[in-house]
Amino acid sequence: MRKVELLAPAGSLEKLKMALIYGADAVYMGGEEFGLRAYAENFSISEMAEGIKFAHSMGKKAYVTMNIIAHNEELEAMPSYAEEIWRLGADAVIVSDPGVLAVVKEAVPNMKIHLSTQANNTNWRSARFWFEQGVSRIVLARELSFNEIRQIRERVQKELELEIFIHGAMCISYSGRCLLSNYMAGRDSNRGQCAHPCRWKYHLVEEKRPGEYIPVYENEKGTFIYNSKDLCMIEYIPQIIQSGAGSLKIEGRMKSSYYVATVVKAYRDAIDEYYNNPEAYRFNPLWLEEVSKASHREFTTGFYFGKPLDAQIYHTSSYIRDYDFVGLVTAYDSQTGIATIEQRNRMFAGEEIEVVKPKGRFYKQAITSMKNAEGEPIEAAPHPQMTVYMPMEEPVEPYTILRRKNV
Repeated sequence: MRKVELLAPAGSLEKLKMALIYGADAVYMGGEEFGLRAYAENFSISEMAEGIKFAHSMGKKAYVTMNIIAHNEELEAMPSYAEEIWRLGADAVIVSDPGVLAVVKEAVPNMKIHLSTQANNTNWRSARFWFEQGVSRIVLARELSFNEIRQIRERVQKELELEIFIHGAMCISYSGRCLLSNYMAGRDSNRGQCAHPCRWKYHLVEEKRPGEYIPVYENEKGTFIYNSKDLCMIEYIPQIIQSGAGSLKIEGRMKSSYYVATVVKAYRDAIDEYYNNPEAYRFNPLWLEEVSKASHREFTTGFYFGKPLDAQIYHTSSYIRDYDFVGLVTAYDSQTGIATIEQRNRMFAGEEIEVVKPKGRFYKQAITSMKNAEGEPIEAAPHPQMTVYMPMEEPVEPYTILRRKNV
């Protein structure tokens, strides 16, 4: 049985490394041009080169987004950009615009091309069409059921890869093709600048009473009528794998390193458990607990089991944040049992933390003591990214995460 690819977001070089170390088979990243996440950190050419090299050193893949809906003035610079990505060794580019597809094919004929979900591919005929245009992988629209995905897999060329989303934010508009942000904020979501007006609170205005804003109550906080739940398919790994999709995608280039590592690790463990013995596979509730420890909204299964009836959140636009990412291990001395920690949130001596390694179960321990970079004892680590030395109850490795439950 050919194993599915677990594909993770890389919004920065650190997030790329965290995703791969915590179990992703491939990552997708955006450069400083032609991608749909203008407000992500994104990658300079030198960072992209380092990220691709890092992925390849682990035997894994790196894809680059060029999925902007392009205007005329942007076409001129695209061939040289595509050539540069090819020279860096990117394993594929992700596009949605037919014009961009044509540019990439002309500039770098041997580059693999993936078709973005922005292209709204919902049927086998259009999938076959894109394959005939040179696309090697289709990122299917999120509005498809398992049954529809299986039908597409059965009717398209066997060489054509299919990719589906399994976790992350959902868009109120069809496959993210949204004009709401452009209309209300002058920021085009199809050019990477979405202001997320779907998460705003709205009031009702009656035609003959302009300026009178009538509240629409779900509760005392109002109603968020466009606010989608987050997709989470961790409980349905067998159905996902049996759908015929070859790549399983986690959304979130704007999310934190902690989010990426936590979610990737949970899906890695679940997928590996399935392949170890498909017949004996049982869902482990700990996997759902793990993805719930990353910042998220209420979860939904999206369209996988048919049109969803409860995919919206009406009472709040806030995230659920039950845990804080407080530190990242950068080094560990096995002789002394002391770890070097880069602080990510305030932490205090005496607190209980969870220690999350790239592989295996997390464990809990108290922060018994801390020292600063000068070796002086401290009771708190309040400064962003300050260096902290801390005794660990078990051996750890670089990129181990320290997190704390919010009380």
